[in-house]
Amino acid sequence: MTKAELVSAIADRAGLNRVQAKEALDAFIASVSTSLKAGQEVRLMGFGSFVPVKRAAGVARNPRTGEAVRRPASQTCRFRVGDALKNTLNT
Repeated sequence: MTKAELVSAIADRAGLNRVQAKEALDAFIASVSTSLKAGQEVRLMGFGSFVPVKRAAGVARNPRTGEAVRRPASQTCRFRVGDALKNTLNT
């Protein structure tokens, strides 16, 4: 599903027009991104949790040449599936 398809689905289910649905989705994405950048976990009961994860700097290898390459420290996000979503997927 693309972002445009998701906007259409939100608009249909919530009774909004596409512009309102896009604004709502953009606000959701911005809010989650801001919280994760601040190091806060975002929990949506029944759906799952977005968890910020810090990756330490390290050494990686170029698979073509085998050359060692320094990898800088970075921050990423992981998603943990909630029980309700997991049950929905497995029924």
